[in-house]
Amino acid sequence: MDAFEIDELVAAQDRTGEHTYVDFLRKEMLSLGMSVWPAGGEDTQQPHTEDEVYVVMAGRGVIRVADDDRPVKPGSVVYVGAGVEHRFHTVEDDLHVLVFWAPPYGSRAPAAGDAAAH
Repeated sequence: MDAFEIDELVAAQDRTGEHTYVDFLRKEMLSLGMSVWPAGGEDTQQPHTEDEVYVVMAGRGVIRVADDDRPVKPGSVVYVGAGVEHRFHTVEDDLHVLVFWAPPYGSRAPAAGDAAAH
């Protein structure tokens, strides 16, 4: 069994004042991580090769997915399809976000020698 306590995951990353991401579960078809964007911070992520589901555990801000903005707060759930532009902005309170990846994060990324790799 793999089991985790959200308050422990949040507390473990509530320390830097910078964006942090930690993968804490990786299986064949799914991975989970915790991402933190500090208040006033900048989200510079690029579209990913995997589908994502964000579950906001703490904090407040706005997420832009493609051309749509949506305020997020604890309990917000947002799906982002593979390859879709997205980013958090206007982060008012540190955002602690559970991230579900399917398939696992990075598993569809181009090989290092591939011209499309970044």
